[in-house]
Amino acid sequence: MATTPMTVLVVGATGSIGRLVVAESIARGHITRALVRDASKARRSLPNEAQITVGDVTRPDTLAQAVADVDAVVLTLGSDGSAHSSPESVDYAGIRNVLVALGTEKPRIALMTAIGLTSRSSVYDHLLDWKRRSERLVRASGLPYTIVRPGWFDMNGPDEHGLVFLQGDTRRSGSPADGVIARRQIAQVLVDALTTPEAANRTFELIAESGSAPTDLAPLFGALRQDTPGSLDAVADEANMPLEQEPRHVREDLAAVTASTRTTGT
Repeated sequence: MATTPMTVLVVGATGSIGRLVVAESIARGHITRALVRDASKARRSLPNEAQITVGDVTRPDTLAQAVADVDAVVLTLGSDGSAHSSPESVDYAGIRNVLVALGTEKPRIALMTAIGLTSRSSVYDHLLDWKRRSERLVRASGLPYTIVRPGWFDMNGPDEHGLVFLQGDTRRSGSPADGVIARRQIAQVLVDALTTPEAANRTFELIAESGSAPTDLAPLFGALRQDTPGSLDAVADEANMPLEQEPRHVREDLAAVTASTRTTGT
């Protein structure tokens, strides 16, 4: 249980990771708010203790109630490839819209992206590039954050629960050989990051190897290098996405987020 309960907003709350984040946050004593598009679906899949807030990350005008007076935000967004839910509109613009909606709020951010997102591979229809751009928005915001890049979901063996935090994003095969991790452990790491000082402003790949699950994540967070202040990319990432070659609207979004940060004094 958390010693100081927070109000935690979970964005992507009915997804396969988001549902577990909601449950983990509640289990730790946090007031947990779930942003959902369909309230009836959410009530069937989320714990009764969850506060259901209806909104859509692709519609900025629906987000004000969700972000009001929050202490932390966990972002587990994932597009489904439909016209309504593309990598650009959800994985990227959804993050932008939440950050803008926060206004003067200064919550702790935990963002889930993916291992291998710096590979610049087009295999996933540029999904990973848009996730990387969402990371850049979070860093540019000036808010305290932790960015978690999990490996392949739920492909770990029964004895593979020993958590490993990596940096540099060098595993790029696009297969489970890059690393595997249980969904439940991803949720635990995301929620733990909200209250662990050693997790602040760090980006890492998350996998599991042979061994038991650790009971204290602070040493794992503390062993990581912090991202360089003012940098758009993680501390050990390959510099293979030049800002000057980014789409104009992406550069404008970054400038707007940075300007907003200066205005609000974050």
